[in-house]
Amino acid sequence: MGLLTFSINVTLDGCVDHQEGIADDETHTFFTRLMDDCGAMLWGRVTYEMMESYWPAVARGDEEAPPAIREWAVKLEAKPKYVVSSTRRDFPWTNSHHIAGDLRTGVQKLKDETPAGVGLGSGKLANELDRLDLIDEYKFLVHPRIAGHGPTLYQSGLPSSRRLELVSATPLRNGAVAMHYRRAGG
Repeated sequence: MGLLTFSINVTLDGCVDHQEGIADDETHTFFTRLMDDCGAMLWGRVTYEMMESYWPAVARGDEEAPPAIREWAVKLEAKPKYVVSSTRRDFPWTNSHHIAGDLRTGVQKLKDETPAGVGLGSGKLANELDRLDLIDEYKFLVHPRIAGHGPTLYQSGLPSSRRLELVSATPLRNGAVAMHYRRAGG
């Protein structure tokens, strides 16, 4: 069984707006490594649609992009992508699959069938999966910014707090810190 790892950009005040982070080569390298290290990606519909609206065109060469960004887009194109949605059923982007039915059952099955692990990159979906105790690890890229607005991490709350164990904390030259935690035992 593979681990489910929630990864996201977050500001010091918890904002997870994708436009608030530092977008540079170092950040790109961090997320490329995360994608390379997992066997599949898992998103909610909103994140999927945001990604689908841009990255396939970059992979095809229809959008101008530096070589490293195009390489990332091509890797993402090939990566299995799973989407949780109750409102959309058709996911035409290459290697995209719908997780329908019971959320716990569908995501547990995905974890069981993906020994290399599953990368989760949707804040709202993470909130629901954490309620179901399905997230094993957290890899946050904490940016040296205070956004002063939302959306924020876990803004809809959890039934109880989560105790985590620090695996690593790695400062980047751009001032962000890559934080890796796993669920504490017991």
